[in-house]
Amino acid sequence: MHSLRKTLLRDCDVTPQALWLQRRQLLALAGAGLGLPAAAAEGENPSALADIASYNNYYEFSTDKKAVKVLAQALTLKPWTVSVEGEVEKPYTVDADDLARLFGVEERIYRLRCVEGWSMVVPWSGFALSKLIERARPTSRARFVAFESLQRSSEMIGQRGGSLPWPYREGLRIDEAMHPLAFAVTGLYGQSLPKQNGAPLRLALPWKYGFKSPKAITRIRLVNEQPPTSWSQLSPSEYGFYGNVNPQVAHPRWSQARENRLGELQKRPTLPFNGYAESVAALYQGQDPKALY
Repeated sequence: MHSLRKTLLRDCDVTPQALWLQRRQLLALAGAGLGLPAAAAEGENPSALADIASYNNYYEFSTDKKAVKVLAQALTLKPWTVSVEGEVEKPYTVDADDLARLFGVEERIYRLRCVEGWSMVVPWSGFALSKLIERARPTSRARFVAFESLQRSSEMIGQRGGSLPWPYREGLRIDEAMHPLAFAVTGLYGQSLPKQNGAPLRLALPWKYGFKSPKAITRIRLVNEQPPTSWSQLSPSEYGFYGNVNPQVAHPRWSQARENRLGELQKRPTLPFNGYAESVAALYQGQDPKALY
């Protein structure tokens, strides 16, 4: 059994006291009753909701992180469906409004590390990605999972340019996708996921760089061959398929040895697998760590 409980962070690692109390009151009023597992990491500085919701890499809208919050409000979230198909026995399509009913809701507090060298600690809500996949009953030919995000240039104005090949595509090995830490996100700070953070459905893969966690997912396809991914298509020398956090392997433009946690003045050392090595390192035994980038 993977050490899931030991790798999650505490509420106090994320939220200033005033915001934490407001959030607990909100959850109590909503009758959510969501418990948070104990954490392994100690001494994390908080990431404020204002930072998480206003500093976003989301090229579908803009390359300007702070502009995304405003531009993303043009996105229409209803209707929204997500299909699960490919090498499965029971392909299906689900409405985003039914995700909580089908798969439940839990809260997880994860570190988020961007390849650009900045990081956050984020209290997500959602459900294990494995639940979404298992419902389709993957066949023995399913070796990878391909994710496709929304393409709608009428609202996502960043898609009118050629900064990336659209729609945004990402992929995982199936054992990575089924790992207990792989999380399908539908909320943030006990509330619905903001549009600028990837509503209505995104991934959170805390041991990988942020570009591996696609936003606004519309299609999930189980496949036999390694799928193409957007950043690797754009610049294969800079963005490998795995994207695992590795402080010893520098990106051509950014050192990965240290990181700037939003809200902190001093940089901190980056941890292998972003601090989740105890849970995920076994997935990559026998592989060259440099090839995992």
